[in-house]
Amino acid sequence: MEHLEYEFDGAGPRPAGATALAGVVGSGNLEVLIEAIDLGGRCAAVVDTSVRGYGATWRQVLADFFSRHGMGDVRISINDGGATPAVVSLRLDQAAAEIKEEGP
Repeated sequence: MEHLEYEFDGAGPRPAGATALAGVVGSGNLEVLIEAIDLGGRCAAVVDTSVRGYGATWRQVLADFFSRHGMGDVRISINDGGATPAVVSLRLDQAAAEIKEEGP
């Protein structure tokens, strides 16, 4: 198991919702959690993956996500369950849509 941590510049406001989850926790499959927290406008991401050696790929997937969604003050936690970057991007987009739509 590889544990990766990344930090990115924020590119927008904190989302309206507090948290959004895509996937089923504890299922062993892909799980994505987005949390709106105070990070001084920055964004953080943590990836737990069973596939070693893809740190650069994960950084690119996450950089693309943040550039497309324009959020700040969010932490993303991913348990990839061996999913491909394309599938992870879909789950990230699902969680982003949910957290942007929720209100306090």
